[in-house]
Amino acid sequence: MSFDEVVERRGTDCVKWDTIPEGVIPMWVADMDFATAPCVRAAVQERAAHPIYGYTAVPDSYYKSVCDWFALRHGWRPDPSWIIYCPGVVPAMSACISAFTEPGDNVLIMSPVYNCFFSSIRNWRCNILDVPLKTVPALGSPRYEIDFEALERAAADPRTKLMLICSPHNPAGRVWTREELARLGRICIDNGVIPVCDEIHCEFTMPGVEFVPFASVSPEIEAACITLNSPGKAFNIAGLQISNIIIADPKLRAAVDKAVNVNEVCDVNPFGVTALQAAYTQEGFEWLQGLNAQVAANYMRLKELAASQLPEFPLYVLEGTYLAWMDCRVLGIPSVDIEKSLVEVEKVRISNGSMYGTEGFIRINLACPPALLEEGLARIVKGLRRML
Repeated sequence: MSFDEVVERRGTDCVKWDTIPEGVIPMWVADMDFATAPCVRAAVQERAAHPIYGYTAVPDSYYKSVCDWFALRHGWRPDPSWIIYCPGVVPAMSACISAFTEPGDNVLIMSPVYNCFFSSIRNWRCNILDVPLKTVPALGSPRYEIDFEALERAAADPRTKLMLICSPHNPAGRVWTREELARLGRICIDNGVIPVCDEIHCEFTMPGVEFVPFASVSPEIEAACITLNSPGKAFNIAGLQISNIIIADPKLRAAVDKAVNVNEVCDVNPFGVTALQAAYTQEGFEWLQGLNAQVAANYMRLKELAASQLPEFPLYVLEGTYLAWMDCRVLGIPSVDIEKSLVEVEKVRISNGSMYGTEGFIRINLACPPALLEEGLARIVKGLRRML
């Protein structure tokens, strides 16, 4: 199973490639430059051979695929009745915010965090209550931890109604432990805050790291939380627009189901339904194992380059996702200027840290074949040394 093939994506209306200048290597938006699993491609092609692409009824086999996958791969079996399908995790998150907040309420986040957390909260005219993650210093490879004391204070505010959790965390690279998740859940439950956990990157972990579904931590947390997931990241099928909202509590589920329908994000397309069922199989799992091995190798290559050629730029520990987080504050310039300079001079694009609520950092997408990775990283190294 090879992940060496460089697939030409320009000219396919691809956000990652077709929205940037010719000659620029894209290491920014979170989709992969790997072809999806052969079992997924075959299933979608077979469905596409039928000449009608009308409204889609989601079959019982779809729900069974989701429940079986999480039971076998992650040790947590949701009930099929808990699942609400939706075109994507972002509209699902937006529906959750609209279901449980009023304008002026607080929504908790822990920055740096996925940029749509910020925009979704603002779109519903709620207050962003940010409890930034704490950096734990380490030689060459710092990591983030949760500031639980500050989180407890923020959750105790009566205006705080919801918390958005990113697990594994984008862009911090953390895979939260069972103990950390248990403490998070306890804080939310004790303060009447509804935890909404975005687990879209749950299939990406480094060797020796275990992903723990938030809802699996305890029956009490399972009854209180909302889980958002999708095969979109893991199988590189974000364009097929399929995700799931999993809620054990019937009252919470009814409120979200109403919000999904009010916001008209209650329909999905036939290719997403087909792709999920093909992905969540033994063949899909075996392909995913190879993918994780390639992502881990790519991360180790970046670590090697960072240690030897960029010692002034701390690279944070990557436990999960395929998104590396690098501290560039030594340059003393805004993240957006770092991004712009790398595009204009070295012809490589990364994501600037200000998007995620933390200035002076960059996020590097490592999900690409080795040849593309080597060239992209060489350009990043050259550009950062130039700016230094």
